[in-house]
Amino acid sequence: MSEATATTTRISTGHLQGRRQGGVDSYLGIPYAAPPVGERRFREAAPAEPWEGVRDATTMGPTAPQNELSPWSARYLPNIVALGDEYLNLNVWAPADAVDCPVMVWIHGGSLRHGSNALDGYDGTAFARDGVVLVSINYRLAFEGFSVIEGAPLNAGYSDVVAALRWVQTEIAAFGGDPESVTIFGESAGAVIVSNLMVGAHAGSLFHQVIIQSGMPAAAKPGESAGATRALSRVLGIRATRDAFAAVPVERMLTADRETKDHPDPRIKEAGWNATIGGAFVENDPMDAAMTDVADGVRVLAGWTSEEHTFFRLDTPVGRILFALACAKFGAGPRVVKAYRRAYPTATRAELMVIMTIDRILRLPMNKIADGRRRRGARTWFYEFDWGSPVDGLGATHAVELPFVFDTLDSPDWKNFIGTEAPQRLADEVHAAWVRFAKTGDPGWREWDADRPTMVFGAERSELVDRRRDAQLAAWREREGDRP
Repeated sequence: MSEATATTTRISTGHLQGRRQGGVDSYLGIPYAAPPVGERRFREAAPAEPWEGVRDATTMGPTAPQNELSPWSARYLPNIVALGDEYLNLNVWAPADAVDCPVMVWIHGGSLRHGSNALDGYDGTAFARDGVVLVSINYRLAFEGFSVIEGAPLNAGYSDVVAALRWVQTEIAAFGGDPESVTIFGESAGAVIVSNLMVGAHAGSLFHQVIIQSGMPAAAKPGESAGATRALSRVLGIRATRDAFAAVPVERMLTADRETKDHPDPRIKEAGWNATIGGAFVENDPMDAAMTDVADGVRVLAGWTSEEHTFFRLDTPVGRILFALACAKFGAGPRVVKAYRRAYPTATRAELMVIMTIDRILRLPMNKIADGRRRRGARTWFYEFDWGSPVDGLGATHAVELPFVFDTLDSPDWKNFIGTEAPQRLADEVHAAWVRFAKTGDPGWREWDADRPTMVFGAERSELVDRRRDAQLAAWREREGDRP
């Protein structure tokens, strides 16, 4: 690898010194908003403050306050926790001497509890190498970003993402990026954020295209999404108000957050963080909005992995109970269950429940959204990632496409997740499709039409397949009286 040299640029808040290596400039840990501490805690993101002199931008910044991953997730997935006030920061990778390059903004996942832009596996060098300016952002998580408390705005974490996108509009030209060509993309919880923003007020102005990886539009009413906040306030013994929450040090909040996961009361233990309908950033029910023409001007690339379910194994007595509950909740009658049993003859009841649930809450609604967009002339493309990790039988599990999207198969972050023999040919294909979409608005295959084509990225070869999973999804459609 070529020797690194210093490179500098100026943005509205001051000078930055980054690193140039192999034809790629990187600027790391740039604050896009003021630290959300003190009086700014549990408020909407505020503008970043200027600095004197030249700011070093050669190392990653702090991460949002969070606890470590669960033992199950940590066994396979990387995470970094580095506490510090300036965690509303972003990283930029750009081609050296770039001018008007398309921009991609990465929004990480992690159940709105975990994750950051500091992972080596999210390094943006490959995107910059291929002519794209890559921006990766942090945002407030869990109690800091998604509490439902009196006296505080809803979805503070979304205000961070919007602030970062506004920063891109104002500052990205200093790095050679084109603010009129911005694609936002994310996976899992990050894909939900992307989906919700897609149907919000900022689509078409702060960004122009979206890539949705294993996510869908989703938010809950305040009374429903306040479960995690209520759980935390019960553990802390305080009221769910901004003043009460802001008076609790972050370290104590993190301890209480851990205590909720070990609590004997299942209502506390199982509470999760969600986006909440209402306020400036998730104005309406995003799934309802996605069924209208509100996002028809935004081009969409969406998809999932073939075996999302293997990361959510529930082969236990509880899993079998959940199978029955899922059938009841979603109205999965005998016809639906038979369709899935034919498709997955060796699956346990718990595995079948998870597969059915993922189809019902992810694949079916995304198909419906795409069908509506097609009828109105909006453009959508679908993919399915079908290479299976050999590690512990994970297969084509949730998040396994990430090393391929970033073309970082060799990163130590992914060793425990995908092993050491993942096919570079597939990373070349997937990464190139994402780059092509950012540059041209077309990933390189037939868009969604009446035959529902999906590009299946496979271990041996990749091919366009019509009506992928239609036998199972049709059973849901028939039950609900839907037609293409």
